[in-house]
Amino acid sequence: MSHAAWMITAVFMLSNSPTPLYVRWQEQLGFSSGMLTVIFALYIAGLLGTLLVAGQLSDRYGRKFVLVPGLVSAILACGLFGTATSVTMLAIGRCLAGISVGTIVSAGMAAVVDAGGAERKRQAALLASIAMVLGAGLGPLLAGAAAQTLAHPVPPVFIVESLILLSALAIALRLPTHEAQKDGPFRLRLPHVPLANRHQVLCGIATFGPGITATSFVLALGPSLLARLLEVRSPLLAGGMATAMFFTAVGVQFVAQRWSITRIFVASASSTIVAMLCLVWAIHGSMVLPLIASALFAGAGQGLGQLGGLSLIGLHVPTSHRAQANAVLNIGGYIPAGLLPVATGYLIDYVGLAAAGMSFGLVLAVTALVAGGWAVRRAALSGG
Repeated sequence: MSHAAWMITAVFMLSNSPTPLYVRWQEQLGFSSGMLTVIFALYIAGLLGTLLVAGQLSDRYGRKFVLVPGLVSAILACGLFGTATSVTMLAIGRCLAGISVGTIVSAGMAAVVDAGGAERKRQAALLASIAMVLGAGLGPLLAGAAAQTLAHPVPPVFIVESLILLSALAIALRLPTHEAQKDGPFRLRLPHVPLANRHQVLCGIATFGPGITATSFVLALGPSLLARLLEVRSPLLAGGMATAMFFTAVGVQFVAQRWSITRIFVASASSTIVAMLCLVWAIHGSMVLPLIASALFAGAGQGLGQLGGLSLIGLHVPTSHRAQANAVLNIGGYIPAGLLPVATGYLIDYVGLAAAGMSFGLVLAVTALVAGGWAVRRAALSGG
């Protein structure tokens, strides 16, 4: 399982490595807050487009068939980031990074559960989830440290990341080749989850979605809040805040691995609500510590929602549809994670960073309360 999990970690390191570098690129290339969030969201667009097909292809033709081109896309993205001289190069790089993440969250996570076997489904779901947030945290830490200490940090960051991805590609190339299923002609369609399992996937989306939307805000606009509103210009702090956020997501999953699904969902929704209240407090009071607290609680909300959703899928969804169920879970989570920060980015250009950030926090807190309450009730009714 650990080799399959390393592929997840490697790709998610790339996904968030640009976070401490956005302010630098914004100053060098001269784009607005709205454009910054669009660049960030193009990653989500690439991810969502890939999720529509990656799970089906993986379930039909095997994990290797999907993972190898996904890792190649990640390596190409590194090349674009490392040499970016225009917004277009950043945008294409983010889209390719999203494509690679789309392959990983469907085929890669399914590969970890496959490797765990029938006896270790829940442990495999935990390992896959931890591998994801571990990589998501290590990426910005590497980039933030480089930006703090090096005059020209961008090329070294993405050279190191390329080497890590090459090691993951070597693992993918050694995966067994899967014989395609012979159950009739294959047609791509929207990812399909059996009717009996749809409410379980929706429960995961209801808590994972608000959690990952909160962490997406921190990744996209956290450095801008630090630099422009709180007047703290430290790439290491920006990267470290993102790292601490995702390491919190890892830690809470270890704590919660034996909890009931219902309890996990309660904790996820509560953490996201507290995160948004801390965000409003940080902006209103122009204070750094509440912003850091917001990031930590956001990480807890995402990690717990992700653990609950993946656990339900691993326990109840059959192997033949597991990658597609993973895809649906992530589609449901990443849609608001892309749309709300972009809307906030453009709102910043019109009403200012403080008003837009506080509006985002209040809207997401209410969303987490309503959606999380529904998920908890459904999980309790199904004996979770």
